[in-house]
Amino acid sequence: MIKKALMCALMSATAVTSFAGTEVKMLHIETTREIVSEWEAMAKEFEQSNPGIDIDLQFAANEDFKAKLPTLLQSKQRPDIFYSWGGGNFQVRADAGLLNDITPSKAAFKKGLSGGAVDAFTSQGKLYGVPYMVSAVGFWYNKELFAKAGIDANAMGTWSGFLAGVKKLKNAGVTPIAVGGADKWPIHFYWSYLVMRAGGKNAFDAATADSGTGFAGPAFVTASKELKRLAELEPFQNGYMAAGYGESAGLFGDKKAAMHLMGDWDYAFARQQSIDKKGVADNQLGWMPFPSLEGGKGAATDTLGGINGWALAKGAKPEAVKWLQFFLNKTNQSRLAGKDYIIPVAKGADAAIQNPFKKQIAASVSNAGWHQVFFDQALGADVGGVVNDISAELVSGDLEVDEALERVQEAWEMR
Repeated sequence: MIKKALMCALMSATAVTSFAGTEVKMLHIETTREIVSEWEAMAKEFEQSNPGIDIDLQFAANEDFKAKLPTLLQSKQRPDIFYSWGGGNFQVRADAGLLNDITPSKAAFKKGLSGGAVDAFTSQGKLYGVPYMVSAVGFWYNKELFAKAGIDANAMGTWSGFLAGVKKLKNAGVTPIAVGGADKWPIHFYWSYLVMRAGGKNAFDAATADSGTGFAGPAFVTASKELKRLAELEPFQNGYMAAGYGESAGLFGDKKAAMHLMGDWDYAFARQQSIDKKGVADNQLGWMPFPSLEGGKGAATDTLGGINGWALAKGAKPEAVKWLQFFLNKTNQSRLAGKDYIIPVAKGADAAIQNPFKKQIAASVSNAGWHQVFFDQALGADVGGVVNDISAELVSGDLEVDEALERVQEAWEMR
């Protein structure tokens, strides 16, 4: 009887062990159903190969995600993995002890992923997350409108050539540039790129290291002056300061502006926002990098964009790392890149990209000596907000250069 009871107890324990699974929670903000469907398929494949591990993909709307994440990360309901932009907020969370150290896996991730992208999720030498995709900002342009104004896109490669092109477009009765001034961050692309072209990585690194005159240094002065110089040409659509990003994308998609300085995601979004949902046809669409600045110390190949990925919350289960290694392998990254959903970070996966514009942008990032995360993310929310504000106010004429840079420096010192 005792032996039989013992056998039953062992069988019961075995049954519990067999059915007890580990759930890895992954919180994301992806709204494109086709992409989520691919993730779900990957999760099922992973679960089949790893019995006992369940992947729970959880969605939060972008603004809700940003608002609730700080509290969520300090609660028992926190996810194992959550969507993250590399930059200031990531660093703050790492410093606050809210993230899980996965440094022992760093070498393995670097073996298969872009080393620079992996470094974006490193803080003080420790790895707390992994990259998923990169994005880059450049000028989308309408070839038909360029031809109407007699513009050769190759002549727009320098800042002086770009400004001359803006004048030609105006003279031809064409709105040179669409911009969503109400959102401010689209204008910060101009200021950020001009800083990069004027001073290069050394100038940006010096400012963030509190060296010299910081954000009041020569590169930032030059960038601010050149941004005002562009604004004086009145290159944007009427009412641009009341327009959001969606409206500016639609304006470009409707062929009512010749250029739109925006990320690679704008290829699809401008079409979605256009009246006919078709936008500018591929044979009339072009993409070019931000112009070089004569006399500047920055390389013309340096790019501005995002390195988006996944951070691991404090206490994340070890299985979360195993899932991310599968999710980010070359096969799965190629699978997403092949449908033009992402510009991948897995080495060699960019070969799967089909869209010629995405290919061009991916090559641009690959050839960059410096790929800088958006300033408003890299500098943290508080300083980034000021950068967005001063960029918009420099363009609108509501702010002078010295005052603008004082505000950025003060925000940096008070962060």
